[in-house]
Amino acid sequence: MPEPLQDHLTTSQDDAPATRYAYKASLVGSAHQFELTDEGLAWQVGSRSGVWPYADIAVIRLSYRPVSMQSRRFRADIERKDGQRINILSTSWQTVALMAPQDREYRAFITQLHERMKQAGSKAALIGGIKSGLYAAGIAVVALVTIAITGLLARAIATGEYGGALFLVGFAALFGWQIGGFILRNRPQSYTFDHLPQALLP
Repeated sequence: MPEPLQDHLTTSQDDAPATRYAYKASLVGSAHQFELTDEGLAWQVGSRSGVWPYADIAVIRLSYRPVSMQSRRFRADIERKDGQRINILSTSWQTVALMAPQDREYRAFITQLHERMKQAGSKAALIGGIKSGLYAAGIAVVALVTIAITGLLARAIATGEYGGALFLVGFAALFGWQIGGFILRNRPQSYTFDHLPQALLP
């Protein structure tokens, strides 16, 4: 593993192609550091480290994972053939109130990781979105909430409660933007090394 990054969490944008990436998953923890080497994907989290040959990576799952502190947050879950797992996030904690996006650096690193794996003849399963069961549950929740809001809105209009109707419209718009966007982006799918799912990359 290369020497730890000292004063920054990502490589210089002048580096081409992007072969290093790092982020902080919490304020108190160590930075999660990654590098694409000739031997494979090198990683270091605190005192733990390793190098995974590209051909040994069994699964990559890309997903969209917004949180209250950062609505543009993406995640790559990487699993080795022996079951070990690591994840890479597109955001990094900087202060108590700031979770900074690293969109450009994350996209470049994930894209280059796929390219290295392709060159190594990888047979990894490439998956986009969340698991089918969770997706189905999300769709059911959205459908139930939509039915409930529609019923309440119709009743509010029928009884002349226009203030309440306006509130419901605003709530529906917020719900659709947050939950609807999460569901749409995270549709279960498979992809190839040549066609990465753009909706799951920043």
